[in-house]
Amino acid sequence: MSQLVYIVTGEPSGDILASRLMRSLRMQRPDLAFAGLGGETMAEQGLDSLFNIAEISVMGFGEVLPKLPLILKRLRQVVADIERRQPDVIVTVDSWGFVSALLGRLQRKKIAAPRVNYVAPQVWAWKKGRARTAAKLLDRLMTLWPYEPPYFEKYGLRCDFVGHPVVENTANLHDDLSAFRRRHGVPPGATLLCVLPGSRSHEVKRLVPIFKRVASRLREQFPDLFVIIPSVAAIAAAVQRAFADMQAPHRVIVGQQERYNAFRASSFAVAASGTVTLELAACGTPHLIAYTFDPITNRIADKLVTAKYANLINILADRLIIPEFTLSRCREDLIYQKTLELMLHPHHAQAQLAQAQQCLAHLKPSSGAMPSEKAAAVVLEAMGK
Repeated sequence: MSQLVYIVTGEPSGDILASRLMRSLRMQRPDLAFAGLGGETMAEQGLDSLFNIAEISVMGFGEVLPKLPLILKRLRQVVADIERRQPDVIVTVDSWGFVSALLGRLQRKKIAAPRVNYVAPQVWAWKKGRARTAAKLLDRLMTLWPYEPPYFEKYGLRCDFVGHPVVENTANLHDDLSAFRRRHGVPPGATLLCVLPGSRSHEVKRLVPIFKRVASRLREQFPDLFVIIPSVAAIAAAVQRAFADMQAPHRVIVGQQERYNAFRASSFAVAASGTVTLELAACGTPHLIAYTFDPITNRIADKLVTAKYANLINILADRLIIPEFTLSRCREDLIYQKTLELMLHPHHAQAQLAQAQQCLAHLKPSSGAMPSEKAAAVVLEAMGK
């Protein structure tokens, strides 16, 4: 009988990460079976998700509270499914709010399967007590960043720096960009602006109005401007509706490969804060990031967040490389002025990008293996024990 890997993620970025892990696990152990919770790219690897993760992919107090009854219902559903299936290992990926609640319930029910988490909770930014909590709930932790293990190891949790998935996600990008432009109706020679308002419905709701106005204003300076908007299948229709009245020609696209083609073809990108900044840097796309919550969460975050930077590259470098406009600074006027400045002076943008790409070199595991391969080895080792 095949051994069962139960894998859980609650957001699109975790879905991509988990799908690569599934593929590497299957390459090393073709006999493994998978069950759990994931999105469209995990479905491509054969996962029949318990439910649509868009239902629980929320952030911020103002977004979580209205959905709390549904989230708790889905949490109970996952716990019951794990109890029924009795997997050989439980792998949780990102989504620490949902994942920690799940792991706590599994611990109270004395589920015996080893528990491995992929992507450390961001204790360096806020809620440092989560490191102690993670040590109580987990058997192993796999981190994406080389500086993260010490935060958790001091509480006795075994940690493995496996490297960041952007290393392999962008390793072989060779598609014809002129063909990409033709596929999506981008006129030859048009100035292509990539706009990324996030992968969660609440991000789209808050960031699209700002990004849309920025793009419309930029068209006054760049009459040939064309806006490309990568999205995920679960919310692509909503993104299309949200941008429908933008005063600039545009196209919403889906698919991981097309996403990277859009990055490579674009002159500049305006993006929601997150992993996308690493992908943009790896694809050679100058960019800035922005993010905001509801007003209540913004005020709380202003008081609680102690990190100097929100951008992952800035955090790794410990200096401001990628411009960031977060919380109260997530404003149309500020984002427009900086975007215009960097688009009018591409040598400044390229200098900024060169520094960002230097940071990416620190995200490769020392073993020479791809991050998903190293992560798969950790999971198999935990399962073997």
